[in-house]
Amino acid sequence: MLFGSCHCGAVRVEVAGPPKYIIDCNCSICRRNGALWGLYEPAAVRLSGQDDNAVPYVWGPETLKTMHCRHCGCVVYWEELKPGHGGKMGVNFRNFDPAARQGIRVRRFDGAVSWAFLD
Repeated sequence: MLFGSCHCGAVRVEVAGPPKYIIDCNCSICRRNGALWGLYEPAAVRLSGQDDNAVPYVWGPETLKTMHCRHCGCVVYWEELKPGHGGKMGVNFRNFDPAARQGIRVRRFDGAVSWAFLD
């Protein structure tokens, strides 16, 4: 099991294991947040504290809801609002101990222009 949380610990994430790879996206929101996304089936992610402490940010074509902690501001995860992301959700691996990311391939994704992986 891997455990992560926002800075203050109000929103916590648990996943069974590492993702196949982590995504470093350059879209306007991801590059500003500095997020590294692990993709999971929503049923494979256990969240706690999100009902009271996570608030959404939705922008542009409104395909994703990016959730951040209302207290410390850390971006913790995103959920689909419209189909287009394979039914997955993104978990921000910046909120996990850096050791949890070791050995996981980081793939660069061009979310700003081509909407394609750059590797």
